[in-house]
Amino acid sequence: MAEDNAPWPIEIRVLSNRSAIEVAFDDGSRFTLPAEYLRVESPSAEVQGHSPDQRQTVPGKRNVMILEVHPVGNYAVRLVFDDLHSTGIYTWSYLRELGREQESRFRRYLDELAAKGLSRDAATRH
Repeated sequence: MAEDNAPWPIEIRVLSNRSAIEVAFDDGSRFTLPAEYLRVESPSAEVQGHSPDQRQTVPGKRNVMILEVHPVGNYAVRLVFDDLHSTGIYTWSYLRELGREQESRFRRYLDELAAKGLSRDAATRH
């Protein structure tokens, strides 16, 4: 559960082009979180695994879009992406963490892709 003094979300909205969400907190912080970033940092077991050594690097999500945002109680949202991934529960504290750490986390993701010979672009079928 969230800490009593933790900033509380006052607004969450999907950008009109569905490429990101904006989250605003009552402490004045506001983050624009791209769909690709949210998808590759999904808190789902599919991405995070059940331990840090099981964490997956998810390629091919550069153009993923957010289809829906569903509230989960009063502590989180579930995002549905156009690749039909929908199992991650994004708590308010996790969204705030993603906002604060966006630059370093995305850099780590890009480095992981490069190290594994993977691409941000979806594979094309011929």
